[in-house]
Amino acid sequence: MSASDSPANRLQALFEGRRLTPTQRRIAHSMVRRAADVPFLSSVELAELAGVSQPSVTRFAVALGFDGYPALRRHLREVVPAEPAMDNGAFNEYQQAVEAEIENLRHLAELLADPAPVERAGRVLAASRPLLVLGLRAAAPQAFGFAYFAAKVHPDVRLLDEGGSMVQDRIDAAVRAGASALLCFALPRHPREVLDTLAYAREAGLTIVTVADSAFAPVAKYSDLLLPAAVGTGLAFDTACAPMLLGRVLLEALCDGLPDAQARLEEFDARASARGLFVE
Repeated sequence: MSASDSPANRLQALFEGRRLTPTQRRIAHSMVRRAADVPFLSSVELAELAGVSQPSVTRFAVALGFDGYPALRRHLREVVPAEPAMDNGAFNEYQQAVEAEIENLRHLAELLADPAPVERAGRVLAASRPLLVLGLRAAAPQAFGFAYFAAKVHPDVRLLDEGGSMVQDRIDAAVRAGASALLCFALPRHPREVLDTLAYAREAGLTIVTVADSAFAPVAKYSDLLLPAAVGTGLAFDTACAPMLLGRVLLEALCDGLPDAQARLEEFDARASARGLFVE
């Protein structure tokens, strides 16, 4: 089975184009994350996994066009092949968190088997002068990291890491300066101010590229191109290795869209050496 034909991708295809409620998106997201196990879960078990009620699971199955959850499960057993489950029983809670992140990275690798969305995003971001990068609250470090490196190859990168009315002023100023795109990092819990900012940016005419924890995240309806990368939830605070790595992949795609990226990097290295900026 190819990476692009993985259980997670087959499930993702089942949900694409559906108008799902927030609760249904939560169920769908949980199913994608546990794609190998879902065909063998009862409706009660799936409800517990997603943190919703059992009737919500039944309504979700009906919304997908099935008579009920048993019919959906039979369909899943046909289209999602079983894979050997990994036994985490020997791992402590810290190891389990690491193993979960490894699984998130595997899922990201499967999604990147089709590089077209990332390549398209790279071209959109490279063409924007200036380029806006948004990340609020938990997503602020992701946005900062991207903006830090992007500024070494892109002539004008503007970081938006604080909400409030001022962010709208900064969007207006960037649009007046010629901005055509905004890159958003959106991680749970999703702040309302992120949705408000994206809605404002779209009204201002910007193309929105979003890195989010799921294709069913609340930011999806405000995004022109959404690239999913799951977060780990096994510890007290979420872990975001996959979103960070996807941000670096986007940086690579950005460089591919900037003809002078290599020259800018070489220029920076020469200046850094002259200034003794780094300790070798």
